[in-house]
Amino acid sequence: MFKLLLVSPDKASLSGLVSAFSEHGDVDFSWVESGEIALNIASDTTFDLVITDEKLDDMTGLELADRLLSVNPRINCASVSRLSPENFHDKSEGLGLMAQLPVQPGKEDAEKLIKRLRHLKGE
Repeated sequence: MFKLLLVSPDKASLSGLVSAFSEHGDVDFSWVESGEIALNIASDTTFDLVITDEKLDDMTGLELADRLLSVNPRINCASVSRLSPENFHDKSEGLGLMAQLPVQPGKEDAEKLIKRLRHLKGE
């Protein structure tokens, strides 16, 4: 069972991922609207992956990824970003991000994330 935390103030922005994850019987996900709430929850609960929108009400997705490192340095994180892959790499270097997601990620993106998680867990 994979436990995911989705972080976005706009549920529509990650709805394609939610729809795809819902098709998997071994994926459980929670939804929060802000980085601070995500940090509080992640300090008490173990997640296999945190997926953050590009902009949250209280910080950016990359800022959340950075702050998550102090909560749990082993947490996997993926972030929506409009940046080019090169700029995203430069801005996110050292944050341990598993993936850059496009704006309005969908089924193909969800399947890639699940495949990577399965690989990391040796499944």
